[in-house]
Amino acid sequence: MSKSAAAFEQAQRYLSGGVNSPVRSFQSIGGTPPFIQRGAGAYLKDIDGRRYLDFCLSWGVHILGHNPPAVVRAVRRTLADGLSFGAPTELETRLAKLIISAIPSLEKIRFVNSGTEAAMSALKLARYYTGRRKIVMLEGGYHGHAEYSEVLRAPFNDRTALEKIFARHKNKIAALIVEPVPANMGVVLPEAGYLAFLRELTAAAKTVLIFDEVITGFRLGWGGAQNYFGVVPDLTCLGKIIGGGLPAAAYGGKRELMSLVAPEGPVYQAGTLSGNPLAMSAGLAVLQELQKPQTYQALQKNTEYFFTELAKHLPPDVRLNHLGAMFTLFFTKTKVRDYRGAQTSDVKKFARFYHKLLRSGIYFSPAQFEADFISARHTPADLKRTLTAILAAV
Repeated sequence: MSKSAAAFEQAQRYLSGGVNSPVRSFQSIGGTPPFIQRGAGAYLKDIDGRRYLDFCLSWGVHILGHNPPAVVRAVRRTLADGLSFGAPTELETRLAKLIISAIPSLEKIRFVNSGTEAAMSALKLARYYTGRRKIVMLEGGYHGHAEYSEVLRAPFNDRTALEKIFARHKNKIAALIVEPVPANMGVVLPEAGYLAFLRELTAAAKTVLIFDEVITGFRLGWGGAQNYFGVVPDLTCLGKIIGGGLPAAAYGGKRELMSLVAPEGPVYQAGTLSGNPLAMSAGLAVLQELQKPQTYQALQKNTEYFFTELAKHLPPDVRLNHLGAMFTLFFTKTKVRDYRGAQTSDVKKFARFYHKLLRSGIYFSPAQFEADFISARHTPADLKRTLTAILAAV
């Protein structure tokens, strides 16, 4: 028995399902998950000594790769002063200021600890602001594990379905929340003009438009998806990259909305570890690195080659969806433009593909309906090796 298999067996005695997030269990693909010992650059090493080229990157967190020196130095400096204080620190203001400078729709933000908290808090705020209860979500979108009442759903990229919902529930919809580029059903691209349509529809209905940019924020560029597509939401949720590998997320938007959040306003939201100094220093260090023009330029150059070559050689029953440095390989002949299209994928074929890659030392996100990511530490040689392995495994 491998060390990872033994560790998983032990974990299942004490942790629900043996993990602290379901997809880590490999349930959808079978087999035993490798237990990771360390990460460096674009690579992971498990407790059995196996090395993997990583395209999961802690589910999109590590845009600079694992353990980037600038981030490690920043966290060590902060650690010397303490772990957590439950009181304000200047680091919170510095990171907030930098995020607001990057994303023009933000005038004020509030830090929380997870994307779930960010979405939950943004929706609570939208309900108070509008005095309405109904929420529109799009099929296949993911906004955390909280459950909500009075949710209306429509397929992504389907304008007609949304128009019908807004006509039927006129003056009752508090918010429409959307991943501008869904990544939790696999990467699905918004069709031309679709996000602008959402902006027009919600503005006309006096409904709060929330962009859940937990994944796309700072992944698609310095200003996130809203800057990339030129569409301005009322509220934005951020996470992953802004914590630099430590638990941090945020929600924010117009001053008019954010002034309603306690203690400034009546919408109560709090968190013991929100704005934790270690997470703030890690996030600040990551964003300072991303401010350097060469970071995104190098990432774009590497990904363009990789995706161009991959698209040329994939068989017709495998679809590549990608944008920026995020992508999904769907095992289907169907063009994937929404959740229903994603669901046509052959998950058994994906599972076989996944384990072939894993045996060749390449670690993808362990589920068909997830995104994979490329970091600034993936080299052209890494991507060529991965290209060869993918084409041998499909």
